[in-house]
Amino acid sequence: QVQLVESGGGLVQPGGSLRLSCVASGFTFSSYIMRWYRQAPGKERELVAAITNAGNTNYLDSVKGRFTISRDNTKNTVYLQMNSLKPEDTAIYSCNAWSLGRSSWGQGTQVTVSS
Repeated sequence: QVQLVESGGGLVQPGGSLRLSCVASGFTFSSYIMRWYRQAPGKERELVAAITNAGNTNYLDSVKGRFTISRDNTKNTVYLQMNSLKPEDTAIYSCNAWSLGRSSWGQGTQVTVSS
């Protein structure tokens, strides 16, 4: 049974940092592309960052230089380090695992950036 469990969200002041984690189980983690998405109230879900099984990464333009996605295949975990957070980064962040058309989602973790 595929399972993705996110953690690390919370309330942070503008300019602060958070690190999100997503622990995976039930599939061959190292073979999957891992992605972080976010959805703010009243907005479409958007892809924030992705990392391939080879470690190649790409980012949403608005987070480039501030967010870093990484993975540890020995721990079946993908991370999203978020620095210089802005109020517009406020959203529910969810991780996604994708391979050959198979896609699975975590339950999401709330990130709120506010003073």
